[in-house]
Amino acid sequence: MRNRLFLFIIALFLLVSQSCRKNHQINPDANLKLDFSADTVLFDTVFTSLGSTTHELRIYNQYSDDLQISSIRLVKGDDSPFRFNLDGENATEFYDKIIPAKDSLFSFVRVTINPNDSNTPFVVEDELEFVTNGNTQIIKLLAWGQNANYIVADKVVYIGGEPYPYHIVADSLQTTVWTKERPYVVYGYALINSYGTLKIEEGTRVYCHQNGGILSWSDGQLIIEGTAEEPVIVQGDRLEAYYQTTPGQWQQILMMDGRAGADHRISHAIIRNGTIGLNCQPTLKATGCALRIDNTIIENQSGYGLFSMFYPVEAKNFVIANCGYANFWALGGEYRFVHGTIANYWNANEHNKNEHAVSVANCAYDANEEIFYAPFYMEMNSCIIYGKQKDEFKTSFGPEADSTYIFDHCLIKSEKYNGTMEGFSHCLFNLDPCFADPMRPNCHIDSIASPVIGTGNPLFGNEVPFDLDGVSRVGAPDMGAYQYVPR
Repeated sequence: MRNRLFLFIIALFLLVSQSCRKNHQINPDANLKLDFSADTVLFDTVFTSLGSTTHELRIYNQYSDDLQISSIRLVKGDDSPFRFNLDGENATEFYDKIIPAKDSLFSFVRVTINPNDSNTPFVVEDELEFVTNGNTQIIKLLAWGQNANYIVADKVVYIGGEPYPYHIVADSLQTTVWTKERPYVVYGYALINSYGTLKIEEGTRVYCHQNGGILSWSDGQLIIEGTAEEPVIVQGDRLEAYYQTTPGQWQQILMMDGRAGADHRISHAIIRNGTIGLNCQPTLKATGCALRIDNTIIENQSGYGLFSMFYPVEAKNFVIANCGYANFWALGGEYRFVHGTIANYWNANEHNKNEHAVSVANCAYDANEEIFYAPFYMEMNSCIIYGKQKDEFKTSFGPEADSTYIFDHCLIKSEKYNGTMEGFSHCLFNLDPCFADPMRPNCHIDSIASPVIGTGNPLFGNEVPFDLDGVSRVGAPDMGAYQYVPR
């Protein structure tokens, strides 16, 4: 009885809803036009041979009667680089599509561009033509194409049990030079073999696909040689506007143990939107080389900005900003930083409360859950360590290994440490440095009231006489990577 009553109610509801629904007629008035969500479907730079993301185009009927679209077509037909999808169907032409009154159709557009001989971006175009009641409307399709050098993995190596697909770009005793004429698109890892060297010249752009990056194998060497005018850029391979600040698009630059006299060098680079910006780990043996960084920005990494185990690292004039875990994380090793800004205002998701802008240790647990120790030494000179956390400097030290840190003329955000404690000289604590827009991130100093102005150590200002923008800091250096410049 209860089931019969339920079925009766459903049937009555359907009958009422059908009786209330108006029967709209197709209106043939030639003055009626479609509306669209955009008059141009525009694609940012698309690498040749690779498909773009899909762009949506909404087609609206704003009238009280149904409209029949006589035809929709890509003007270039099968020769078009664009692909059009309407209601789940891919075609170059559609006919007699009806849009109900006050309703819309969803359509989607993609583009795949054929390569040519150009080194500079070039334009590809087409049009979508809509004919309704004899009235023709045009939607422009526009994309920028860019030829590229493609590095595609063809082998796999396992490191720590994890697969690393790779292609050798610099083999043993070989020096390979990447130049700025065309960007490099990396699928998997671009691998520098033992006793090989990869040099990346000024203005070169390196775009890494998901889970890819650059890998310097044991005794390999990576040299990035950008300039202030033409930095080297390493980022993900999606160039649409949505991806400009999306972290975790690619994996990392991984530097394993290197040979003596073959330091890794990174100068005037911008490394953004990966998982780990720079990962320094001597996997097969103790490293004989160091990593030397200058005038470099590492930003918007979903994991770590600079991650180091037992590695010597020297960095001058640098910014590490907005990383999901720690901007700088180290286990053991020797570190010297001069005029650096380490700022964490991570906002892509909830910041890991166990991490800090700077997190360092001299001990950890191995794969067998046994603790081991590694000596640690760090100097921070005229640096800024700041962010959203109450404490942006964390240490995990055990007594079984030496651990030393020296902060000279630094600004640090911390509730645990203060200027009366050993290791801190002429330091400031918990004072807002007045960054211009740290969420962006823009870590320039934006106020004459900033406590970092003129409070750096002149000794280090003379060592690094120009800031990251090329502004002189000699005489009255500010803390951090940038000198304050009044507007």
